[in-house]
Amino acid sequence: MNSSNDESGGNSDETFSETEMPLSINDEELKKAEEQLEFWKSRYEKCDTEKSRLLLDKLSTEDSKRKSQEELCRLLEEKERLSKLITANKDNCKKELQYITEENNKIKRENQELRENLALQNTEYSHLKQKFMIEAEIPEKKVKFTKVEKEIAANRLEDACMRIDAQFSLHQKPALEIQGGQALITFEEESVAEKILKLPKCVVTLPSGKVDVKPSSVSINSAVKFEINYIISRKQLVVRDIPGVLEDDRMKDKIEISFSKPSQGGGEIENVNYNKQDGMAVITFLQTEVAERLAKKRKYTLDLGTRVCSVPVQLHYDEQIKKFQAFGVKSKRTVLLSGINELMDEEELQDCLEIYFQKPINSGGEVQNIKYVSKGSSLYAFFEEDDVGKEQKLD
Repeated sequence: MNSSNDESGGNSDETFSETEMPLSINDEELKKAEEQLEFWKSRYEKCDTEKSRLLLDKLSTEDSKRKSQEELCRLLEEKERLSKLITANKDNCKKELQYITEENNKIKRENQELRENLALQNTEYSHLKQKFMIEAEIPEKKVKFTKVEKEIAANRLEDACMRIDAQFSLHQKPALEIQGGQALITFEEESVAEKILKLPKCVVTLPSGKVDVKPSSVSINSAVKFEINYIISRKQLVVRDIPGVLEDDRMKDKIEISFSKPSQGGGEIENVNYNKQDGMAVITFLQTEVAERLAKKRKYTLDLGTRVCSVPVQLHYDEQIKKFQAFGVKSKRTVLLSGINELMDEEELQDCLEIYFQKPINSGGEVQNIKYVSKGSSLYAFFEEDDVGKEQKLD
């Protein structure tokens, strides 16, 4: 029994040892399984964490997307608003540009009209300037002072003595140029001249034949009236024709030195005003008699250092035209006869014309004056105010 128990017990031990090894393997596998489990748990946790992160990112992305969409909508609305604003501004700019263009064209047209008007005015001015240009030599005349017309206060006497005030009134008579082969006839009555002017022609019988004469109204040049006021300085002398060979400052010094020499009639100088462009200088002396003395010489020897020249001198004066009036005139009693053939002597032909136009049968009347001009010559006829009527007055 014991033996079998031992044997059995031996078998038992053997069996135990045989079953013990598989348990050990299972532990390792279990351990490995536990490790794998831990590994997969860790991976799972990481994945879960990653999933959570991704979910958060997704939520954040969706929020950003939503915000981006909202921003996009806002930007699209802003774009639409700006587009409308730009379109409105563009339309306004087009309208403003069109308005400016129209205004510019209007200004250009007005400018062109003004230029054309200015050209016409300049032409008219040149015509009137030439028409009213008066050139006449007024002879020297001695003047005798008989009385004092205006007393000067004592405090202004010195200033008044420094200048001479002069006033001249000029009156141009109306004039008409008579060409050769024309006659100018003035009747005593206007009605006679009116009847003659209604005739297309007048057939004048002369001893040597007949002459066809054409009557016409006269066109008389405008007459003018004006006053010229002169203020002549007794201290200032004008020097002209100064050669521009020196600089302004040096020239002023040379002029002052030259005109201050008592040996040449000069004197102490207060001021020198020199204009190189005009070649002219105005010298103001301290004493009135110096300028008057030099002006009487008409010429003065100017020493410029490098050269000596003779220059004209005169007292300085200011002139002003006042009360200028231009009259358009017309003679209602005067008739111009044209186309007269010279068949006889000038005086005889003039007498025949006067006799013809005195006869009432020829629509004539009493003749106040007549003048015939033979061919190849001409003359001016001047009219008195009683002979003409003033049509227009230009101030």
